[in-house]
Amino acid sequence: MNPTQLLIGDYRKSSWSLRAWLVLVSAGVSFEVIKVRLDQADTRQAILEYSPSAKVPVLFQGELAINDSLAIAEYLAETCPDAGLWPADKTLRALARAACAEMHAGFVALRTQLSFGVDTGEQPPVLAAETQADLQRIFDLWNPLRSLSGGPFLCGGFGIVDAFYAPVVLRLRRYGIEVPHALQDYVDAVLASAPVQQWLRLAADER
Repeated sequence: MNPTQLLIGDYRKSSWSLRAWLVLVSAGVSFEVIKVRLDQADTRQAILEYSPSAKVPVLFQGELAINDSLAIAEYLAETCPDAGLWPADKTLRALARAACAEMHAGFVALRTQLSFGVDTGEQPPVLAAETQADLQRIFDLWNPLRSLSGGPFLCGGFGIVDAFYAPVVLRLRRYGIEVPHALQDYVDAVLASAPVQQWLRLAADER
């Protein structure tokens, strides 16, 4: 049994699982996936067998259990310092952490109206004003990070901040929502990245 395990929900449904999974893959950590199907009558009980939080994801290393995606990311950044999960530059690192915290805690309108999924071709809804404001705020977070780092991802190489915004990129892809021209290459880079492509293949196999 692999000493590192990650409890996740469905590849097709769980944006929070995606974040933690991407960070683990980006760090080069070997791990075993424990998957619980979401939206089932026994989902809560199934997760409770592993974690009292009743939520995914959860990272297990021996006796240690970490049940929050941002906490998982910070733990991996500390235990895998050579993986470059946070940018080396202090200013860029502070901005990246702030962007992750904002994603972790906010953007309720976007999450509500644009549900997460890996499919494409969904009919784009008429966006509520609150959803439009969420999208604009996200673009306003992305722009200075790209300007400071020079890309191709938000802080240079693919890192925690990109893992946290990858579900947004997949939402944009799912509903065909346009992004500002200056950010299109970032969206394309995330979608083409090896970790995201691997997740999409696993989601396709889940059918």
